[in-house]
Amino acid sequence: MTDTAAHPLRRTALFNTHKSLKAKMVDFGGWEMPVEYSGLVAEHNAVRTAVGVFDVSHMGCIQLRGPGSLDAVQKLLMNDASKLQIGQAHYSAMLTPEGTFVDDVVLHKLSDNDYLIVINAGTREKDIQWVRKTIGGMPSVHINDFSDMYTQIAIQGPRAAETLQKLTDTDLSTIKNYWFTWGKVAGYYNVLIARTGYTGEDGFEIYVPSDEATSADVWQKVFAAGEEFGIVPAGLGARNTLRLEASMALYGHEISDEINVFEAGLNRYCKLDKESDFVGKAALLALSATEPARKLVGLEMVDRGIARDGYLVRTLEGEQIGVVTSGSPSPTLKKNVAMAFVPPAEATLDNEVAIEIRGNLVKAKVVPTPFYKRVRNKPAAAPTA
Repeated sequence: MTDTAAHPLRRTALFNTHKSLKAKMVDFGGWEMPVEYSGLVAEHNAVRTAVGVFDVSHMGCIQLRGPGSLDAVQKLLMNDASKLQIGQAHYSAMLTPEGTFVDDVVLHKLSDNDYLIVINAGTREKDIQWVRKTIGGMPSVHINDFSDMYTQIAIQGPRAAETLQKLTDTDLSTIKNYWFTWGKVAGYYNVLIARTGYTGEDGFEIYVPSDEATSADVWQKVFAAGEEFGIVPAGLGARNTLRLEASMALYGHEISDEINVFEAGLNRYCKLDKESDFVGKAALLALSATEPARKLVGLEMVDRGIARDGYLVRTLEGEQIGVVTSGSPSPTLKKNVAMAFVPPAEATLDNEVAIEIRGNLVKAKVVPTPFYKRVRNKPAAAPTA
């Protein structure tokens, strides 16, 4: 439990805006953040069917700049940044020497000698220390913590592009998934506009100056632009169910410093063949010769019950074989779903297992992930690729 008297919770520049909307606020990674406004299911469904907006300003931003920045990025992160073009982003991770996770990140290439790493809120201070420790001694690279300089607003859903397009002269249809540009948004210049998100839907994340007046003004203009589409503010509760349906990893659940890349099933983002000797590469090369001891799988409840985070996974006979990493009712699918680690022998599709729920064994089965995948027939403002 957080001792808020000794360690006051941090607040984003939109805190007063959330309070005016009567958001329910909670402690999330040391930040006082909105968990819901009108209700988790309503917010979730709005993102899936129209457009919802999240304050994600608690996320961190680290800039690596200088002639040595690519070498630094290549040592620090598991994906291959040499393949990125200017204006492109990709998913990656910082790893420990054991090949487990320090954090997962999104890397943006601003220019040939300038990169922006977006990190998670709950690991911000740890991540920044890790970056400085890992690459701080490398030549010709400057490390800047820009975490408090930006308000990050995520506009997500099938009507996200139409909403944001009203506020910018930038042609959003030219920005492909995991690409970005700089433009004028809601009257403010030099706003980073990225076609990224954590919901499984189309959408954008915009980065505006973090002062309260600017942040609140942009927020209000976004809502005015999306009013005809039924835009709603969305909190961390809906953000979690949305990312679970899309089977996106959450630090401390599907990834951690005790879970390696192969176990998490994220090896497609880990480029063991790149020339750079990134942290964790040697360990992963050794691990690649054998099958992981556990695999992350999707589960769908067969019997009535909800598999919550941390619940034990057992065989139908009662033998403990794993643990649920994330679980919840799926508002979109109208089913109870979960992700869990199980031995490879138990990871085959349609294999039945049991979740221990309050002392009872409740049947579930292994199903493909992601549980939900959006149909890419979006409005005209969406990209063609």
